[in-house]
Amino acid sequence: MSPFADYLQHCQERINRHLTAQLVNQHPLLDRLYAAMRYSVTIGGKRVRPLLAYASCEALGGEFEQADSAAAAVELIHAYSLIHDDLPAMDDDDLRRGQPTCHRAYDEATAILAGDGLQALAFDWLAKEEHYSPATRLDMIRLLATAAGPQGMVGGQAIDLGSVGRKLDLATLEDMHLHKTGALISAAVQLGALASTRATPEHLHSLRSYARAIGLAFQVQDDILDVQSDTATLGKRQGADIARDKPTYPALLGLAQAQTLALQLRDQALESLEGLGANASRLRQLADYIVQRRF
Repeated sequence: MSPFADYLQHCQERINRHLTAQLVNQHPLLDRLYAAMRYSVTIGGKRVRPLLAYASCEALGGEFEQADSAAAAVELIHAYSLIHDDLPAMDDDDLRRGQPTCHRAYDEATAILAGDGLQALAFDWLAKEEHYSPATRLDMIRLLATAAGPQGMVGGQAIDLGSVGRKLDLATLEDMHLHKTGALISAAVQLGALASTRATPEHLHSLRSYARAIGLAFQVQDDILDVQSDTATLGKRQGADIARDKPTYPALLGLAQAQTLALQLRDQALESLEGLGANASRLRQLADYIVQRRF
């Protein structure tokens, strides 16, 4: 296994332990709700957002333990968004990470409540984290709320649902994904930086530029994989975007141009890190990983 693969595994195992330890039910009447929350959080996943939080914290000289709550909070928001995205009223998916979606494994009402519960816990965990000063906690909560809400992920999902069957131009497609996918990826990078307690405005500016590029690259690669991969590899239904007549980068640009765009965005992300030196090596490796992944 390569050193970077070791790093990925270490971070993934660390965040999985943290999430499992924290998602503990203390009320006997809530067993089903907590089971659905744990199911949705622990059935797998690449943990890209926690990885970015850890790597960003490390880039500014921070330690892993400083970033645990930030990494966990952003993953809870991501897990909640997937539960709700999969519901019949949204994307109506039956498969997520190779397993039945939450509303199939449990039921729709429980899935809605599980998503709601994970969203609330994300902010609760940040608010109680004593590694961070009260001012840093407030900055983190405000940052995550903006990224998750109508100015970020939820707004992007609304635009996405309203775009089914429509042909978008490149600027509109980019704007949609800067909200739907990019906002939470950007939040992960910035939360990790804030967790280090060493982030300057200059650091945050560079990291936001990095996160903007890599967030778009992530979505472009997702769209490419929806065309090129298969259901078993992806862990979700391949070709789903085409079947729903959703606007995608390959549909707009063609597959070859979409692949070129993913690499151009990767290069933009790398350029944004030039001032951060050797400590940002993991962020650079993650940029490559995001555009080279096969699922």
